[in-house]
Amino acid sequence: MTAHIERINIPLTSPLIIAALLFSTAACSNPSTVSSSNNKSTATESKEVSTSDSDTQTATKSTTQTDTSKPDFTTKAIATFDEPWAMTALPITDSKAPKLLVTQKTGELFIVDTATGNKTKIEGVPTVAYGGQGGLGDIIVSPDFATSNTVYLSYAEAGTGSDSNKFGAKVIKATLSGLETATPTLQDITPIWQQSPKVTGQGHYSHRLLFSPDGRYLYISSGERQDKDPAQDMNGNLGKIIRLNPDGNTPTDNPFTDNELAKQFWTIGHRNVLGMAFDDSGQLWAHEMGPKGGDEFNIIEKGNNYGWPVVSNGRNYSGLDIPDHDTKPEFAAPKITWTPVISPSAMSIYAAGTHNDFPSWQGNALISGLSSKALIVVGINDDNTTAERYRYDMGERVRSVLAVDGQVWTLEDGNDAQLLRLLPK
Repeated sequence: MTAHIERINIPLTSPLIIAALLFSTAACSNPSTVSSSNNKSTATESKEVSTSDSDTQTATKSTTQTDTSKPDFTTKAIATFDEPWAMTALPITDSKAPKLLVTQKTGELFIVDTATGNKTKIEGVPTVAYGGQGGLGDIIVSPDFATSNTVYLSYAEAGTGSDSNKFGAKVIKATLSGLETATPTLQDITPIWQQSPKVTGQGHYSHRLLFSPDGRYLYISSGERQDKDPAQDMNGNLGKIIRLNPDGNTPTDNPFTDNELAKQFWTIGHRNVLGMAFDDSGQLWAHEMGPKGGDEFNIIEKGNNYGWPVVSNGRNYSGLDIPDHDTKPEFAAPKITWTPVISPSAMSIYAAGTHNDFPSWQGNALISGLSSKALIVVGINDDNTTAERYRYDMGERVRSVLAVDGQVWTLEDGNDAQLLRLLPK
């Protein structure tokens, strides 16, 4: 079955030339490893969209979804960015078009009015260690944003002194002041958490941020920094999913008690978690970049060990095999694995709101893909079985996807990257 996407550039933006980045089969998100060519048309174009093949999944495939029709959409360009990394929505008021906060790896933070495409730069962002996969990372708003104007950001930070050639992710909270003015700024910056130890290299920070549905806990994904072994090391917080109180203190009911640092951990044995989301039942899901093959979609449960680097359904880049998950049942196995990889970069759960643009996606996970240049829709059933339902060829590396009030937005990767709204046909 095929469908078509029509891309529409509206007059809010000037003609764009986007670098189409070619990517290897390795699930690495660092654009420096790709070659580029200028091939994006500024006119309306049709693109064939292919559904997923059954052999892209090596785990659970059963599903109770009854609506098998694949919805079509067009895309409308709203604004452009250079090396964007994350986006989140400010609380919607008076049924107005949402305003989004968008980060750029180079250290810029913007407010975007999706009704007009206007971008306003926010001052006061801390200095970031830009390079490789590092720079300004995730952005989320506090559950009490309506009264506190508090936001949380993650970014790569360089060490000092003898550690000046080492790096690690850092999470801060800050007050977003002057929101309705021409000069918004971050104030009252407070450190919340940081990766320990800082290490050389600038890959696999992860540093994805997420609040629990009740707003009581802050979850942080901490990558293993391309160093494998830290994912199983209880003396460092690399290769873990962290669970904290919003002020950065450690909840007393976290599962690990090996030492003070380990008390932060919710789960261990992760490689590079770039997407986390709660479904409408309150269950936490995450996707994870595998090595050469073996991207994962995991149900995240308290105290679990997900096995990296002991097990993986992918191989080392050298070609050396890694034991599959089913060889060591003591580790939590993924619900879905992808080989060839999709290079998952972000995730959002679709829920109808004031709008319901894609009713057949209700409760599904929307996953943005880098090397796959795709939007992947994964169905999640009441019994927590999962399956890839649809795959859309977006023609560009997709850095982020965000479902807001029943509408969907995607954000391309790299320079001259477009923020797109998906419009149902």
